[in-house]
Amino acid sequence: GDIIRFPGGGGDGDRNPGEGAPGYGDILRRYRLGLAVGLASVVMLFVSFTSAYVVRQGLGTWDPRTGGYISDWQAIPLPTVLLVLNTLILLVSSFTIEKARRHAARQAALAPVTAMPGISAGVEKPMPWLAITVVLGFGFLLGQALAWRQLQLGGVHISTGPASSFFYVLTGAHGIHLAGGVLALLYAAATSLLRKPLETRRLVVDVTAWYWHVMLLLWLYVFALLEFAK
Repeated sequence: GDIIRFPGGGGDGDRNPGEGAPGYGDILRRYRLGLAVGLASVVMLFVSFTSAYVVRQGLGTWDPRTGGYISDWQAIPLPTVLLVLNTLILLVSSFTIEKARRHAARQAALAPVTAMPGISAGVEKPMPWLAITVVLGFGFLLGQALAWRQLQLGGVHISTGPASSFFYVLTGAHGIHLAGGVLALLYAAATSLLRKPLETRRLVVDVTAWYWHVMLLLWLYVFALLEFAK
């Protein structure tokens, strides 16, 4: 089978003993740094959406009848109950993915010890945290689709007005990024089913978990913006 090499007793070392290649801890930090760089661009995207949202609210259109500018911004009736339910689903999913991340970290920490002859970590039946998170992720996306459907049944479409356009753009952009997180979760689950090396599984779960937490914070921000800045 695959040989697990965790330098420094669980992956905290920087380099493998006697080797010039980076160790597991160094690789994990590089993955996290790459994730931070990628998320910075995502955050900047939503900052630009926010600026456009606030500026557009203050703009008006010329009305030849009154000879002045009038505001064409009309707040839309948000499906608040459904959006709150979706928020709760995402909060729970953030908890479950964090449990999966900590479980993977614990396995990585115990790997050098349990690899010794005659030592066992004991019989453990772990919860399928990753699978639960995948289900909750799909539940959130389904809930967002239902929110769109509810608005459309009420006659609110993306071209109805500037307020509705921003709602669809903001929630749609977040949904696309969260769908990317769901794909990463599916890949993380596949690495476990395919019995990939333990260090590979922890890398995938760790990076995906931090991405998922940022998606939660981003959604809380978008929801607050739509609810309180309308």
